[in-house]
Amino acid sequence: MEERFNNFEEKRGEIFRELVEKAWHGDLNNNDLNGILGNMQTKYGYKADEISFLRNHMRLLMGLNPRGDQGFSDELQRVKEFGYLRGPVVTKIGGICKYCSEEIEETQCYDACKYEAHIYRRKEGPEIIDNQCFSCGNCVAKCSFGAIAEKLEFMPLINLLKDKNTTVFAAVAPSIAGQFGDHITLGQLRTAFRLLGFKDMIEVALFADILTIKEAFEFDALVKGKNDFFLTSCCCPVWLNFTERQYPQLFAHMSPAVSPMIASGRVLKALYPEAKIVFISPCLAKKAEAKDHRLEGAIDFVVTFRELDDIFKTLAINLSDLPGDEKDQASFAGRVYARTGGVSFSVKTVVNRIAPRRLIRFKSKRVDGVKECKAILEDLSQGKDIGANFIEGMGCVGGCVGGPRTLINVDKATYLANEFGEDSLIMTPFDNMNVIKILEELGFNDIKDIIEKEEADRLFVREVTNINGLKH
Repeated sequence: MEERFNNFEEKRGEIFRELVEKAWHGDLNNNDLNGILGNMQTKYGYKADEISFLRNHMRLLMGLNPRGDQGFSDELQRVKEFGYLRGPVVTKIGGICKYCSEEIEETQCYDACKYEAHIYRRKEGPEIIDNQCFSCGNCVAKCSFGAIAEKLEFMPLINLLKDKNTTVFAAVAPSIAGQFGDHITLGQLRTAFRLLGFKDMIEVALFADILTIKEAFEFDALVKGKNDFFLTSCCCPVWLNFTERQYPQLFAHMSPAVSPMIASGRVLKALYPEAKIVFISPCLAKKAEAKDHRLEGAIDFVVTFRELDDIFKTLAINLSDLPGDEKDQASFAGRVYARTGGVSFSVKTVVNRIAPRRLIRFKSKRVDGVKECKAILEDLSQGKDIGANFIEGMGCVGGCVGGPRTLINVDKATYLANEFGEDSLIMTPFDNMNVIKILEELGFNDIKDIIEKEEADRLFVREVTNINGLKH
């Protein structure tokens, strides 16, 4: 294995931190870009014909597509002009797979999508077929050579954060709990985001509370007999896309609700029309979801936990030294969306509240990891009795806390997500007065308006229509 490509993720992090530092503190120019390339070549011994590989990684780190062997030209101007990044999120950078094993079965990327998404075929290394890729990030995490990588979205965001006339909100995923240290509070993170230039930090778990109520009403309306079942769409675009593309007959049973991320962007923009919304996430698939043409416009940029960690370190923001601005924005139920089973638990609490005497009881089944998601969809497609009428799928093992861009292991993250939930003074979505206040500001006079009012569709519903007539 060539040492200069081994553990390339660490080297990529070095480049990203240099880009952030120079862009944040001054006017980054092409000489700086070429200087970073030269430093990497000297430090790690890259050959002349490998410089285009590094240059294309730098483009991805700036939110741009690769450009073959071309030198830098208008990249920095394009970054400044970006208002919204386009896909694809995950891409292959050519010329490096030749250093990997010649036997495909021995390569690190071989098992990443072999059985689940079927997006690879052997040419010179894997080939990504964009309309089949779920952007789950498994292949990115498993390729230590840097042959497969994702776009980062912080560089185009820098000018917006420095512009005092632009309002930018950080919308943080529930799985952020504990990612930056066991004793780092959400209030300290809120302070850190303000130091970066964000107007404020909002818990996306608050919007999970809203969607929990919506899905509970939907479940109560649709699951009336012993053979009825309901698939939840909340949180995971990998689960949603896998069902939609490979099991379209089952997609008719999918909740029409958007994810909490999309709901957060739509609601915040309804309240602050000129605002920009940045989702902070452990997930690469969320980057692709934000760019889905059916959902675009809700979320402007997605920054992962690992990117954010590099940003804090580069800009010398020491979280443990910061005062905490603590707020309880979400319930216990909304916060545990971060881990497998959280959505099922949350929806059940509301179903039991709105329909305590249901003849068909709420029975959930939770699966995580694409392989398990596929298995249960296969069983459902064959008409097998799975012993449940509410099915929750998560593309990552453990749920969002097991995402490819987390900072701590999944077991610890699960424990801390539960602790974070228990720290809330609000137990269920129905007890969350923040939900009531937001709905009132949006013009909803009754909680049932969330499924009955036309405005609710614009905010909380996808655009497709399934065979049952439910709007998606």
